[in-house]
Amino acid sequence: MKIHEYQGKQLLAAEGIPVPQSTVAFSADEAHAAAVDLIAKTGSEVLVVKSQIHAGGRGKGRFKEHPDLGGVKVVKGADAVKDLAGKMLGSTLVTIQTGPEGKEVRRLLIEQGMDIKTELYVAATLDRVTGRTTIMASTEGGMEIEEVAESNPEKILKVSIDPAVGLLPFQARQLAYGLGLTGKVARKMATFIGKLAAAYQRLDCAMLEINPLVITGGGDVVALDAKTSFDDNALYRHPTIEELRDPTEEDPAELEAKKSDLSYVNLDGTIGCMVNGAGLAMATMDIIKFFGAEPANFLDVGGGATVERVTAAFKLITADPKLEGILVNIFGDIMKCDVIAEGVLAAVREVGLKVPLVVRLEGTNVEKGKAMLESSDLKIITGSSLRDAAQKIVEMAK
Repeated sequence: MKIHEYQGKQLLAAEGIPVPQSTVAFSADEAHAAAVDLIAKTGSEVLVVKSQIHAGGRGKGRFKEHPDLGGVKVVKGADAVKDLAGKMLGSTLVTIQTGPEGKEVRRLLIEQGMDIKTELYVAATLDRVTGRTTIMASTEGGMEIEEVAESNPEKILKVSIDPAVGLLPFQARQLAYGLGLTGKVARKMATFIGKLAAAYQRLDCAMLEINPLVITGGGDVVALDAKTSFDDNALYRHPTIEELRDPTEEDPAELEAKKSDLSYVNLDGTIGCMVNGAGLAMATMDIIKFFGAEPANFLDVGGGATVERVTAAFKLITADPKLEGILVNIFGDIMKCDVIAEGVLAAVREVGLKVPLVVRLEGTNVEKGKAMLESSDLKIITGSSLRDAAQKIVEMAK
């Protein structure tokens, strides 16, 4: 689960991490009022208007309706903020991470201007190779970390956190000194990193990225940005974080899948997949690619799926306008093949079938399941093996 920058900064502030003064705005009038308030508090008319969408690269992005306007803009005065907000709100921002379709901007962050001396990068994430939380830092603040990793990997510093003892003080100092900081600024950076690691752990984050983290002219260490995502499996421990979800930023199909307890990810291909088990789903997508097509989705109905869940899954798949074929691949251990067959038949009768459908069943009650499909009056093709089923659906889709 992802949240907006302003929400991430609110969580950071609650953890004692320094962030700029700012206010979220949903209209031009709210943006103007926020600007007036910030000018009164800070004594400076320099303000930053930041588009709030779940995507990076906003500063380099451009609005479809205003090609000369980026998603992050520094302006002077409350009137300038109001004018800019009128252009940004309701417009579509295209960045390197949104794809060409872009995302509509529905809210803005109005933030105080900062006296920036140095821009750095700091993030906490899970290193799946070591199985440990890792703190990364770089002097290349403001750049996409993927670009830095490709062009200057030596500029990315890393420390791995032992879960038994947590981040040790010497590790935080090691990163601070590695960034070229000294004296009081180095100590402030070490403290910042310590609080960041603690926040990552306590909030069950998947990623907590500060890019850029800035050193001000006065020597303060401040999180100028906050890209935050959370482990979905831990959200039950954080109901207040769950409330921060913005449905308008998520795929409608994936939101619908959550309601039926389905693991679903929308993809760019044309062959819909319904499978039980994440590993089998990955193998199914691989063999579709092997035969020259692309999967339209990842969908795991789980080991204990009911007829209702299978029907819901089928509806999700068939709602995809790119769809040219459907492959159902089920290995029945806990899941019974006749239950899958019943669900597929019910779904086809309810939503119709406009593209080829191939079903491969194996396991518990497999003969009963196949008999149900073959005896129906519906145009459902069965596959004798995963290879056979994948080859059939790719050829039929072509």
